[in-house]
Amino acid sequence: MKLHGWGIGMIAAAAFSLSAAAALPQQDPLTVFAVVTKASKDKKQVTAQVSDGGPPVEAALIPTDPILDNLIWRKLEVCHALKIEAWKNQEGYRIVSVRVLDAGMLPMPLQGAAGDCLIKKALDFGPLVD
Repeated sequence: MKLHGWGIGMIAAAAFSLSAAAALPQQDPLTVFAVVTKASKDKKQVTAQVSDGGPPVEAALIPTDPILDNLIWRKLEVCHALKIEAWKNQEGYRIVSVRVLDAGMLPMPLQGAAGDCLIKKALDFGPLVD
């Protein structure tokens, strides 16, 4: 069987597209809400109280490369309220989309966590202000 030059290229392109499709997650990302509780300097992983419709749990938020370069993510601070689209895995939530929210827009179980966080933050910085 004789393959033309373009035939080998087409076979290689088809094999690449199949392997790329297999590498992508097969499900749509979850929409979750979060309140940041710890943020490292490099922001490659952030700890947060996260709710996907149930009670909040502490989990890691891991940004994808486009999110890591996003201005919202670079300016992220403790107590920020977020709406996230992410895939859940063993390490935490792999973020593909992020939005900052007002704490009043969070689901009720997370509003308490946001309030507690803001009070703690105010008490930590309060003695520094004169």
